[in-house]
Amino acid sequence: MEQGVRGSVGAERVPEQARARGVSEERVRGEHTHSEAPLPRSVVQRASVRGQVLAALRAALVAGELVPGEVYSAPVLGERFGVSATPVREAMQQLALEGAVEVVPNRGFRVVRRGQRELAELAEVRALLEVPVMLRLAGSVPVERWAELRPLAEATVRAASSGCRATYADSDRAFHRGVLSLAGNEELVRIAEDLHRRAQWPLGRGPVALLADAAEHTALLDALIARDMDVVRVLVGEHFAGA
Repeated sequence: MEQGVRGSVGAERVPEQARARGVSEERVRGEHTHSEAPLPRSVVQRASVRGQVLAALRAALVAGELVPGEVYSAPVLGERFGVSATPVREAMQQLALEGAVEVVPNRGFRVVRRGQRELAELAEVRALLEVPVMLRLAGSVPVERWAELRPLAEATVRAASSGCRATYADSDRAFHRGVLSLAGNEELVRIAEDLHRRAQWPLGRGPVALLADAAEHTALLDALIARDMDVVRVLVGEHFAGA
């Protein structure tokens, strides 16, 4: 049976105020298209219903809870989130634009299967975009600015230790966003984050690999603060090779 998102988005239903604005629960209609075991009902928690659903779906993609190749309908996912099908459909349309799902007429949305070649190409494009910028920033950004990124690097370590892939994905993007934002180019940050997000679906690395990845963040920051350019070059190269 077709199922909704589990685990990563909390356990309470959408508040009554949201329901009063037209976010009503919708019963499942028609035949189901997913054969997985039932997943626990999940509920979104942020101000924008569409934004809540989109964030929850992205987290489920990272965690592999939305299975590549499977078809999910907006009404069934809406039932799981405790919202109408409309915000789910809108969120899925956004994910279709991002290449995470594809529209299946009269059925719903199929989660795209990502091959190793596609993931390798995304990693290559990210490296071509981010590595030169990081190396340029390494020689020009004051040490104090690099030190301000310490909480972001440490957050990736905590997220990796938690074992939650969705939490790690968010913290990983936040660290890279913090580094690239020092370039003062908003378009660069936006494009890089979009590529980074796409490269994380699904995040197939286990806890050991996540901890190693997070450790590279802190080591890179240490080298940047120490102005050790040789170590910075090695770490940046290794980090994107691992991605």
